[in-house]
Amino acid sequence: MAGNKINALLALHSEGRFLVGHERIKLLEKVAELGSIAKAAKSTGFSYKTAWDSVNAVNNLLPTPAFLTRPGGRSGGGAEVTEEGRRLIATFHRLEEKLSKISNFIAEEGIGGQEEAFLWALGARVSARNVFQMEVSRVKRWPVDVEVFLTFGDDQKMMAIVTNEAADDLDLAPGRKVLALVKSSFIRLFAPDHAPADSRNIFIGEVTERIDAERNCEIRLDIGHGKTLHAVAPRQTVEDLGLDVGVRAAATFDPSQVILAVN
Repeated sequence: MAGNKINALLALHSEGRFLVGHERIKLLEKVAELGSIAKAAKSTGFSYKTAWDSVNAVNNLLPTPAFLTRPGGRSGGGAEVTEEGRRLIATFHRLEEKLSKISNFIAEEGIGGQEEAFLWALGARVSARNVFQMEVSRVKRWPVDVEVFLTFGDDQKMMAIVTNEAADDLDLAPGRKVLALVKSSFIRLFAPDHAPADSRNIFIGEVTERIDAERNCEIRLDIGHGKTLHAVAPRQTVEDLGLDVGVRAAATFDPSQVILAVN
C-alpha cells in the first residue's frame, strides 16, 4: 500500500441523521462571508432550495442554530453564521486535519493492529507517559470493585481495578480492546530481587535512559518485546539502587492506579 494515496471524507451525524459534510461546511463559510443564503448557494453550486434545506437540517440538529436568517425573499433578506456555527466550522476542519493524517499514515505505513493507539495519539493528549494497547483476558467482579486482567505484547500481563459502574460503562469483557494508562509518578522502583511479593503488577527490565533533576529522576525501563515503562522517582532512591543505564530494575504499581479507556 505504501506510496498510494487514500482519500478520506468526513461526515458528521447526529442521532443517526446526517448533520454536516464538506459541502455544508463550504455553505456555512460562504454565508459567513457573503451574509446571504442565496449568494452562498450560487457561490457553492447549491440550488436555492437545497441550500435552505441544508440550513434547516443543521439548525434542527444542533443545540442552538448555526444560521440566523432575516426574511426578504429570494433576492432580499440576509443570513449570518452564529458562534455555534463558527465552532462547527472550526471543529470540522480540525477533524479533517486529523483524518488526513490518519489516511496518510495508513497509505505510507499501514496500521498493523495499532488502530486504537494511533487514533489516540492523534486525537488526544494525556499526561500519563505510559499508554498501552491491551486486551481484556478476564473480569472478576466483587461487590464494590472489579479486577480486570489484561494482556499485551508477548503474553505480558497487567491488572487493573475499577468500580462495577466503570466496568459496565466501558463494557469490559474478555476480548475487549482497551488502552491502559499509568502515570510515571505512580511507578515504584526496586532492585529485581526486592520487589514486593504481593504486588499484582511487577515488570523487570533494563534501564535504557536516566534523566536527573535536583530532586527526581526519570527512568526509562525496557521491559521486553518492544515495551517500555517510564518512571519518575526520588533521586535519592535512584542513586541508592544504582540505577544507571544497563542496570536491571523492578517496576511496580497498584492495580487501582491503572486508568482504562476504550475507543
